[in-house]
Amino acid sequence: MSHTLGLRQAQKQKTRQALLEAALELLEGQSLSSLGLREVTRAVGVAPTAFYRHFRSTEDLGVALVEEALGSLHPMVSTIVSTAGDSEERITRAVELIARHVDAYPSHVRFIAREQHGGVRPVREAIRNELARFTEEVKAALVTDPMAEGWSDDDLLMLAGLYVDQMLIAASLFLEALEGPEEERQRVTRLAARRLRLISIGRAHWLD
Repeated sequence: MSHTLGLRQAQKQKTRQALLEAALELLEGQSLSSLGLREVTRAVGVAPTAFYRHFRSTEDLGVALVEEALGSLHPMVSTIVSTAGDSEERITRAVELIARHVDAYPSHVRFIAREQHGGVRPVREAIRNELARFTEEVKAALVTDPMAEGWSDDDLLMLAGLYVDQMLIAASLFLEALEGPEEERQRVTRLAARRLRLISIGRAHWLD
């Protein structure tokens, strides 16, 4: 009996993941607000009623996609904030990691970039909440830096937010350059590094 239940659970998880992947692929060319559940189930090859065994609505599916997309972003953010070295080395490493993430997960980056200010409120809120969590994690890392001495919690949170915002902006720029000439990718690399460098310069003189 337990073996049968295990197989059923595995199949259910497999179908759920297939629905997520199909939706992500369909969202390459449209927004979530225009996505129909029949499109998704047709792409997977299951009946529309099967959709409701996994998600209450397309909004619910969108929130699950946020968790998956930003879940893939989490290791990158953690690595960036824990990277050792001087400021210039950390900036170079951060930009490299962002570019690699976009190469590995372009659909995730595109989904977040499109839906962050899209028309589906629960998805916007889910993205905002996840980014707030990232900001808190970056702030926790910044607190351990000797440069944080004398900084207020509000200012550290603001600085963390600037870093997170620039990571997302850089990811969107790398996404746009993904299919372009190498010169465009290099331009984005330089621009992303300059923006992070500007934040670092401001950070160094904030308490002056």
